[in-house]
Amino acid sequence: MKTKQTIIGLKELRGNTEKYISRVKEGESFIVVRRAQPIFTITSPEESAELWEPLVDFTKINKGGVKLKDVLARL
Repeated sequence: MKTKQTIIGLKELRGNTEKYISRVKEGESFIVVRRAQPIFTITSPEESAELWEPLVDFTKINKGGVKLKDVLARL
């Protein structure tokens, strides 16, 4: 379900980045404009879940090397 998007200016976002990060974490979305033109949208990762793919964290795998079957099992 898409949430309502609020329009904010780029200058406002730059000046209050932490505030908008917190609001995005709470599920809000924003359309950022510059000179009355939309330039990008900010949404939470959950709202765009279909864009994310699972990754392998190679730091959690045995330091002596990585077997292909282990990498494939984690995908």
